[in-house]
Order: sequence, then C-alpha cells, then structure tokens
Amino acid sequence: MTHADRPVIRLKPKTDARAIRHGAPWVYDNEVVTDRRTKAIAPGAIAVLEDADRRPLGLIAANPRSRIIGRMLERDVDTLIDRAWIARRIETALRHRDRLFPDPYYRLVHAEADGLPGVIIDRFGDTAVIQPNAAWAETMIDDLAGALRDVTGILTVVKNASGRARALEGLDEGIKVLSGTVDGPIPVPMNGATYMADLLGGQKTGLFYDQRPNHAFAAGLAKGARVLDVFSHVGGFSLAALAGGAESALAVDGSAPALALATRGAEASHLGALFSTRQGDAFEVLAALNEEGARFDVVICDPPAFAPNKPALEAGLRAYERVAKIAASLVADGGYLGLCSCSHAADLDRFRRASTRGIGRAGRSCQLVHTGFAGADHPQHPALAESGYLKALFYRCLA
Repeated sequence: MTHADRPVIRLKPKTDARAIRHGAPWVYDNEVVTDRRTKAIAPGAIAVLEDADRRPLGLIAANPRSRIIGRMLERDVDTLIDRAWIARRIETALRHRDRLFPDPYYRLVHAEADGLPGVIIDRFGDTAVIQPNAAWAETMIDDLAGALRDVTGILTVVKNASGRARALEGLDEGIKVLSGTVDGPIPVPMNGATYMADLLGGQKTGLFYDQRPNHAFAAGLAKGARVLDVFSHVGGFSLAALAGGAESALAVDGSAPALALATRGAEASHLGALFSTRQGDAFEVLAALNEEGARFDVVICDPPAFAPNKPALEAGLRAYERVAKIAASLVADGGYLGLCSCSHAADLDRFRRASTRGIGRAGRSCQLVHTGFAGADHPQHPALAESGYLKALFYRCLA
C-alpha cells in the first residue's frame, strides 16, 4: 500500500506542525480536522498525517476513539508497516539490551522510546510478555509476536491486555498465551537475588524491571541493616537488600499472592531465614509499626501511581506527602529513607517537594543523598515527558 492509498488525517490550519517535525510522537484529537472521513477510520489503521497545507509529515497509527488520535510510526510515508518493519525495530532495541545485560532479563521494548508506540515487551529468558497498549498493536499482535520470535528466538509469548492505557484506547482486557507454554512463575536473577515473576496473574508483565538500578542503590545502603520494604510487590527492594548483606527485611504489601511470590524468591535466593512479610493496607501497617515502636535502618516506599493523570495530581501529591511523613518516623537516626513515584503527572520537582514536606512534618532532619530513575532498558523519548515517569529519592535521616 502506498501513501496515496492510505487514509489521511490533517492538522487544523492553526495547529503548529513544528513539534511533529521536531520529533513529537503524539497527535491529539483537538489538533486535527475530525470530519466524517476521519471519524470513519478504523482504530489501529495506518494513516498519513498531513499539515494544514497537505504536506505529508509521516505515517501514524490512527485511533479516532482515543484522545491520542495519532502515534507517529515512520517519517517516510511510503514505508510498509509490516512484520519485517516491526522486526527491524525489535532488532535495534535488542542490540541496546545486549550491551546492558549479560542475561536476557529486561525490558526489551519501551513503547515510543523504542519506535513501537504503545508497545511494551518484557523478556524473561526464553519467554516474553507483550503489552499492546495501542489499537495498532492490538490489530497487528500476530505480526508483533512473530517478529519477536524471529528476532530473539523466543518460543513462548504472552499477551497481557490489561491496564488503564488500553481502556483509554477503547480496547478490552485479558491475558492470553500466544505461543509456547507457561507452567508457573519464572525465576528472574537480578541484583544478586532471585525474583519470581508471575506472567499470567501478576501485576503488569509480572515484574518491575524499571527499579533495577534503584534496588541496587538501596542494596548498597543495606549491609547489616534492618530493612522495611513497603508496597513491596514480589520483594523488589527487600530481596536486593538481603542480597546486599542486610540483617533482616520485612516486606509489606496488600496482595497475599505477591507476598507469597516474594517469600518464594527469598527462599530461592537462600535468604528465607532473614525475610518476613506483613500483609495489609500500607498506611495501616505503617501506623501500626509506629505504634509498636519499630525502627529500621533502611525504609523504602514504592507505591502505585497516586497521580496517574493531571486531574489526580493534587490528591496524589498529598498521598506522597503522607507516605513520607509516616515512613520517616520509622527510620532510625542516621538511617535511610527511599521514596518512589511512578506517576508521570507528578514531575520530579513536585514529587521532591511533597516528599520533603512530609519528612519535615514528621519532625525529621534529613539530607537528600541520591536521585534515581528507571534503568537504561527503559529509555526516555526526548520529546515525550510521560516516558520519564519513575523517580526515586533517597534521604538520610539525621535526627
């Protein structure tokens, strides 16, 4: 199909095309002419984006049902978007990961930043999970899975069709094994520990690779320390801390299955005797620990996104402040407090101010000793602030 045969989406006369020409990957519905023909374009179709003077800007993945009506795929409008094109993008992504990691456990494709908008692929050895979070990826899921197998040699591919991003695209939910078999949780070696990733029943793709460098930094603080890991999921910070020489680690999470996987990971890491769990609402458990007079040398809080979008920002910042206040009270003098946010709506400055305010409200004096971000297998698209979502602040509490 040539560009002359494709549907066309055109920018409104007053829409500045320079952002698109300079690399912006998204086109919003209020920036284009949404006439009858535009609205009739099938979600997931490949369309030509034109400026107001009918000059082509590139090929986009279109979805008239979404606020993001177009995702830039390719500047050359004569490019064929097929399995071979997808394979070339995956090959480019794979070369980067092969330089980073000796073992095949990482995020292989990070959406727009790796040139496959809305597509997440996490690799777990010989198995991979694809999250097709855009309509075009759902339409071409067989080509995505096939290209992935062609490039990597992976045989088992799981489709995880869940999450808020798919709902915004008007897509349904569900998990399906596209090829191969998954017999149970997969052991994942990372930062000297072994994590258990549930690819069929866990959160997101089963494991959060993005925190790997922050786990490692916390582990460097943990030798001989008593560690508290709140919102622990499958033991992200606590298992890394134990592998780094922590005296003990307590993992807190609301999910019993996640804590069971964390326990299995501790046992697989030969650290089970030093590891314990506590299930419950994180705020309630933190309050109870305070009442019990518990103190820890390292406290890490890695909550879910409290501010997933701009309307939730102010309430989310108050929640981050509340976490900081309660958690800071549990840190022994001279100990460390790690606070994380995966909310792209709460930028680093706002998150830091909310966290520091909460620590101050707890009556603690602190130093900010380190700021961390997602690992290099989660590259940022330089024109998409949302791709730089993860922040981790490490404070030293002096008194």
